[in-house]
Amino acid sequence: MEKENIAVGLDIGTTKIVAMIGKKNEYGKLEILGVGKSKSLGVARGVVNNITQTIQSIQQAVLEAETKSGYKIKNVVVGIAGQHIRSIQHSDYIIRNNAEEVIGEEDIQLLIDQVNKLAMLPGEEIIHVLPQEFKIDGQSEIKEPIGMYGGRLESSFHVVVGQAASIRNLGRCIQSTGIELSGLTLEPLASADAVLSQEEKEAGVALIDIGGGTTDLAIFKDGIIRHTAVIPFGGNVITDDIKEGCSIIEKQAELLKVKFGSAWPGENKDNEIVSIPGLRGREPKEISLKNLSKIIHARVVEIIEQVYTEIKDYGHEDPRKKLIAGIVLTGGGAQLMHIKQLVEYITGMDTRIGYPNEHLAGNSDEEISSPLYATAVGLVMNSIENKTQSAVKNDTTVIQNTIVKPPVYQNPVVEEYREEIVHEEVLHRENKTETKIRSSFFGGYLDKIKDFLDNAE
Repeated sequence: MEKENIAVGLDIGTTKIVAMIGKKNEYGKLEILGVGKSKSLGVARGVVNNITQTIQSIQQAVLEAETKSGYKIKNVVVGIAGQHIRSIQHSDYIIRNNAEEVIGEEDIQLLIDQVNKLAMLPGEEIIHVLPQEFKIDGQSEIKEPIGMYGGRLESSFHVVVGQAASIRNLGRCIQSTGIELSGLTLEPLASADAVLSQEEKEAGVALIDIGGGTTDLAIFKDGIIRHTAVIPFGGNVITDDIKEGCSIIEKQAELLKVKFGSAWPGENKDNEIVSIPGLRGREPKEISLKNLSKIIHARVVEIIEQVYTEIKDYGHEDPRKKLIAGIVLTGGGAQLMHIKQLVEYITGMDTRIGYPNEHLAGNSDEEISSPLYATAVGLVMNSIENKTQSAVKNDTTVIQNTIVKPPVYQNPVVEEYREEIVHEEVLHRENKTETKIRSSFFGGYLDKIKDFLDNAE
């Protein structure tokens, strides 16, 4: 009997940290065994700025997931995010020594290695190299060159670049909790795997992941990732605007946004008022829902317009690059009332909310099907592809004796918002050149990070 493959994803966001343990059931769907969630302390806009607090937050989320699932986590696939991530388009080629031999994986790898030698800005490293389309002896639009004949092999690449220090700090936090790093994934691409269909990726689609600290964009066309970007604004700036505009504390501002917030001011009547308790015996404060919606609307419009600028920079208005499937919104920010209608109004593109439930088993908890967990679900799917045994069954007696109480964090409303991201991909194509390259490259990059951390001890 084949040993079951237990997969673990760790989503480290600005607002929350989610540890998710899952496995594939007999129908090929993802069965979630346990989820742990903690308030993210020490992370700002996807970047670790306090190692100690981040480690504590990771430990809380991991402990809760282990308690609920009965499994002990050994290694995780982690999402890379943050405003330090950027992407560039690059073309390169090699001249093969023997054009009479068929092109093999070693030729593709040689081309990839050449791209990895590109000069970057100080402190930056290439995180990911994704081939898009190949050319062989001038013949273009070749998606799978292996097995073909040719002397000159050329390809266009989507190259993801990030700050080396930020990535190593993330690795440090995970290593300090006693867990191994088994994979790195660009977060918007993990979200894309969870909420987009292959048909949408072929037709052309823009995934907008509205997190707590950043808003991430991933554009697909013809089944290939074409553009990624990170906007350094998310749900937290909306909360800050409400806090300042209504002169209330942050917890109350977040509660107002989640319970009564709307991205479309025309929906609220002038006489709709919500009363906020005063601090330490002070008089309650009355907030007009119309004014609340105006504050939210102004900031959401700013975020969406910046994302739309990125979509236009990709070339959406070119008929050959048109995104026929429109826009998919995910992340905590996608839960804001009427945001779908506002995005359609600003961009003129068809829009839907992306839920990860298509890949989940039928008996999954309704909460996990929320856009809030799209990245975590995508990371677990990526971990399954790695085929590593990421968690082992705990002895139930040990669990009962050692775990006395759940993590301290009780998940207040302040959390209901998405996290970071900018991110990696897992195109579900079994024997494709991209998949082989991705696994081989990321294996090498992980080894590099591990060597750095070991030597820094």
